[in-house]
Order: sequence, then C-alpha cells, then structure tokens
Amino acid sequence: MAARPHLPKRRFGRVAAVGSLILLGALMLVGPTGVRAWSESSRMLDQRERELAELHAERDRIANRVELLDPAHADPDLVGELLRSNLNVAHPDEVVLSRED
Repeated sequence: MAARPHLPKRRFGRVAAVGSLILLGALMLVGPTGVRAWSESSRMLDQRERELAELHAERDRIANRVELLDPAHADPDLVGELLRSNLNVAHPDEVVLSRED
C-alpha cells in the first residue's frame, strides 16, 4: 500500500472547519448580533418604551393645558390661577393655597 500524500490536507481542512464552527458559536453567543446583544437590545427597548409612554402622557397633559388656554374660550379658573401664580397678584381678602401638579 502506498502512503497517501493528501492526508495532511484533509486533516488541515477538518481542523479549519472545526475552528470555524467554534468561532461561529462564540460569535453567536457574544458577538454584535449574538444572544448577549439581543438581550441587551430587548432591555433597552423596554426602557425606551417606558420613556415613550411617559413622554406621551406629558404631551397629552400639555395639549390639554393649551386647549384650556385657547383665547377663543379660555378656562377662567386656569387663567386666574396662572395670573396669580406668575404675576403674584392677589386681592387683600384672598387666601392663596399653592398645590403641586
């Protein structure tokens, strides 16, 4: 039987294939699109959705306040409250109670 000269080439090919599989497995776990990055992206998405919900609530509150201050039909209580708080104007017989929003 003659020795096969191409045997080291096969061995090199198998080692290269196994090395490539190990590298791909490692990238799957810790790479830029791997499992760790996916869980971090999921956490960031949840955080951003909470921030977005808070911003929507704040926007709705501001829109309601703007609607109440519309010059065509302004809410007299809100106008009086803003005048007294911003200009520090009150009658001598009034009692001012401040409240936090």
